[in-house]
Amino acid sequence: MTDRIAVVGAGQMGNGIAHVFAQHGFPVTMIDVSQEALDKGRSTIAKNVERQVKKGTIAAEDQVKILSRIDLNMELDSASESSLIVEAASEDSGLKFRIFTDLDRIARPDAILATNTSSISITEIARRTARPDKVIGMHFMNPVPVMKLVEIIRGAATSDKTYEKTRALAEKLGKTPLECQDSPGFISNRVLMPMINEAIFALYEGVATRESIDGIMKMGMNHPMGPLTLADFIGLDVCLAIMNVLHDGFGDSKYRPCPLLKRYVDAGWLGKKTGRGFYEY
Repeated sequence: MTDRIAVVGAGQMGNGIAHVFAQHGFPVTMIDVSQEALDKGRSTIAKNVERQVKKGTIAAEDQVKILSRIDLNMELDSASESSLIVEAASEDSGLKFRIFTDLDRIARPDAILATNTSSISITEIARRTARPDKVIGMHFMNPVPVMKLVEIIRGAATSDKTYEKTRALAEKLGKTPLECQDSPGFISNRVLMPMINEAIFALYEGVATRESIDGIMKMGMNHPMGPLTLADFIGLDVCLAIMNVLHDGFGDSKYRPCPLLKRYVDAGWLGKKTGRGFYEY
C-alpha cells in the first residue's frame, strides 16, 4: 500500500488503529502532543505484535516490517500528505472540533477526515470543516487488532464516494464495516452504555454485589465480560462522557448517568487505566 494514513492520538484506540493499518501494509504517521504518549503507544504496538507472533496470527518476519511502517510525530502538520486521517483523541467534543478545524487546513484537498468518536455527532464535527462531504465516522472497537467490527457513521453531508472509500479501507484491514446513521451514541453505545449504566445503578442501590452483577450477565446472558468489568476496561470517564452525550442528545431521563459513576470519576477512579474502578487492578 502506498497511501499514507495518519492517526491523531497514540492512546488505547489510536495505537490500535495505527497497528492494524501498519499490519496490512499501510505507512502510518501516529501523532500526539506528547512524546511520552507516542513512545508508550509504540511500545504497546510492539507488545501486541509480539503477542500476535506467539499466537501464530502473523509470521515472525512481519514483526519488524509492521513496526518499521509506523512513524511518530508531535506535529499535526505531519498529516498533510495522508489520504486518510483518523482522529482518535479523547472523547471531548471541544477538542475534536479544534482538531478537525486544524486538519481541514492542513490536509490535502482529497483527504478523508475520519473520527473514531464513539458518540459525538459526525455532522457537528464536519461543520467545523470546509469539506463536510469528506468527513465520516470510523468507530473501531477495542482492542482494535482483535475486534472485527468497524461502525461507519455518515454525517448529514458525507458523500457516497467518501463512504465507499472508507468501507473499502475497513475491508482491506480484515474488518467488517457496518453502517449506521448519525444519532447520539450511534448503535454500539446507544445499546451498550445504558446497560452498563443500569448495572451501575444496581450496584449503587445495593441490589447485588459487583461479582454477582457481572457473574449473572456472563453466565446467564453469555456475555464474555460483565458490564462493570467492561466499564473499567473502557474507562469510567469515557462511559460518563458517552452517557452525557446520550442524555443531552435525546433529552430523555432514561439516559441519566448514575450518581455512583459520577462519584467514581470525580475521585479519579477511572478503571483499569488508573488501577481502580469498580474493581482494583
